[in-house]
Amino acid sequence: MQLYRFLSDDDTSAFCHKVSLALSKGWTLYGSPTYAFDASRGVMRCGQAVVKEVRGSYSPEMKLGEA
Repeated sequence: MQLYRFLSDDDTSAFCHKVSLALSKGWTLYGSPTYAFDASRGVMRCGQAVVKEVRGSYSPEMKLGEA
């Protein structure tokens, strides 16, 4: 089964570390990254979808960050 996650954070090194950690755990980039201005907070935000193939069946209770 394929799992999907969308990672997002402010445009800081924390976002890059979040994506790098997911990649180190076997997740793969899916599509292009996104970049948008959060007017309510006055900051730029980044986003990146990632996917991972795992065994088993999907359940809404799954903790995707631990997969």
